[in-house]
Amino acid sequence: MRVFLDTNVLVSAFVARGLCADLLEFALTEHELNVGEVVLSETRFVLVEKLAAELSVVERVELLLRGRSGIEPKPAAHLSLGLRDPDDEWIVASAVAARADLLVTGDADLLDESERLPITTVSPRQAWRLLRERGAGHPGRR
Repeated sequence: MRVFLDTNVLVSAFVARGLCADLLEFALTEHELNVGEVVLSETRFVLVEKLAAELSVVERVELLLRGRSGIEPKPAAHLSLGLRDPDDEWIVASAVAARADLLVTGDADLLDESERLPITTVSPRQAWRLLRERGAGHPGRR
């Protein structure tokens, strides 16, 4: 299954041990992880500017993601979905352009709008359940 992780999921995965870290590891080892340039840029900003992570650590995070996942370039345009946060438009457009099966986010606005988005959008907990169901021998597994 092609899994696209939003910024908040990646940040959580790298700063705390828990569901998002397990989800990232599982996506890397059992599925196909996709990340967008937009997400990488936001992740870098949050880790450095908001969480005061050391630049060398952030560079290693980015190197890991670039080396082990598909990186979707920033789309030429967003999808004009009328989302409250214009940055969310770019996240959804990136996930769609990456042909991801799932967009995983903790963003309440995206989750509230999930029914009308052009991609299956789920919380980390929902993604964990869905991906675990796709164990060995099931279609969609890489």
